[in-house]
Amino acid sequence: MIKRILVFIISFVLYTQVSFSSPKKNIIDNLNKTNNLSFDFIQQIEEKVEIGKCKIQYSNLIYCLYDNKDKKEMVSNGRSLVIKNNRYNSTYIYPLKTTPLKYILDKEFILNEIRKLKPEKKNNDKIEFLLTNEAKSIKIFFDKKSYDLIGWEMIDIYQNKVNFQISNIKKNILIDKNQFKLPKLN
Repeated sequence: MIKRILVFIISFVLYTQVSFSSPKKNIIDNLNKTNNLSFDFIQQIEEKVEIGKCKIQYSNLIYCLYDNKDKKEMVSNGRSLVIKNNRYNSTYIYPLKTTPLKYILDKEFILNEIRKLKPEKKNNDKIEFLLTNEAKSIKIFFDKKSYDLIGWEMIDIYQNKVNFQISNIKKNILIDKNQFKLPKLN
């Protein structure tokens, strides 16, 4: 009988800890377990909307292929960010550290900031944090149920408002590291 009572008490305590753990803690735990992401996206810069697929390998690697007539690619090897328009064979290269994307690709930065912050907003489907560093502000969004990263909002290097929404997320999949090699420059 005592064993049953002990099992019940231990089970109850563990259940209540899991049930009532904070969304912030769940986001941190989930992000700690995430090594990479593959997802579909919708990106809106001012009035222009683009869609595509991306892969992020933490820390600082990204490969995105836009599904448009330009077949634009965005690649970071951790030091540089290249945006290539394959239709017109034009390539733009930026030091990653000068772009706000540097903070999105830096899992440790995100974790450290979230640990210090309270969520800015919570609505029915997402939890929002406002990350600030070096005069840059980035709103980052997490799904309220899965605690997955579902997007961000920022001002790009040209002072345009960028809204980036993520869907169809796959985590910790096998990713070919060659995707993060910078395309040949023109």
